Amino acid sequence: MLRVSIPNNHRVSLLFALDGCRDYGELVAGGLGLSLSNHVETRFADGERKLQPLTDVRGREVFIISALHSEPGNSPRDKLCNMLFFIGALKDAAVASVTAVIPYLCYARADRRDVSADPLTLRYVAQLFEAVGTDGVVTIDVHDPAAFENAFRVPTTHLEAALAFVQHFVTRFDAHQQDFAVVAPDPGGLKRAQRFQALFSEFTRRQVPITAMGKLRLDHVTGLEEAAGGVRGRIAIIIDDMIATGSTLAHAISACRNGCARQIFAAVTHGLFVEDAEAVVVRGDLDGLVIADTVPPFRLASEEARRKLTVVDTTALVVEEILRSHHLLEPAAKSTTEA
Repeated sequence: MLRVSIPNNHRVSLLFALDGCRDYGELVAGGLGLSLSNHVETRFADGERKLQPLTDVRGREVFIISALHSEPGNSPRDKLCNMLFFIGALKDAAVASVTAVIPYLCYARADRRDVSADPLTLRYVAQLFEAVGTDGVVTIDVHDPAAFENAFRVPTTHLEAALAFVQHFVTRFDAHQQDFAVVAPDPGGLKRAQRFQALFSEFTRRQVPITAMGKLRLDHVTGLEEAAGGVRGRIAIIIDDMIATGSTLAHAISACRNGCARQIFAAVTHGLFVEDAEAVVVRGDLDGLVIADTVPPFRLASEEARRKLTVVDTTALVVEEILRSHHLLEPAAKSTTEA
């Protein structure tokens, strides 16, 4: 975890972490050498909620951390409303600026119309953040970075977990001696897989082949080609932004197996693990699954699934972004994603 020394004369931002994201927020605050600022979240008997800061925020730059995934007692809609109401309260309290740090952004997949009546829910979410006065949004590995950036009219920063995934695989294997192949489970994820491939090739000083599998959606049923090319005798690494039901990952695993991969791993940023996803994790032909810490894997109940799972840290990305906003770090080569 990155830790920094902040100059005494520099007035650092205030950090708040809403319910469900406290542990993540503590790690970000610790990386900055700070403590989380205090706030209160009140739930009324009829389901309404009130959020207010217990710290003087007037004139301060404020960062609010909340991952908008579902969990027991909180739906994505609950968390979204909580974050919006808290931003509104902070703006009324005369903050200098409010940046929403959202490790997992709900509704990010609702970014285009498949039929004429489909809602563009990501755009509506962006309008809600803008309506309460949000000054900036930071998130990690959204489904489509270009759609995310186009949906918002306030400054956005899109961070990627690719480097953390690369470091995991380089550490786990003697990467300079092994043959790897990178697999994008569908054409839409090719750019993400290419960025991982470029980093992986840079670290290992070896050219790593990449393959993108075909994908067809008909009435929400996903079909994939039967075999992945270029994985024969190699360690296949499937790269994706999330695992929800696990259907896409399951097809990709089968295709890598049919393509005669020596071992099969997956690196997926957001582990939602809904419905029958655990059955995919425990498959015998999946050798390991790496996820980010953006969504706690609380839905994986079995020891077998837990043994296969590795969780990598992304809070250092957020720490670096906050420091960069205070000009305490040089601009990254490109920490934001280019569409």
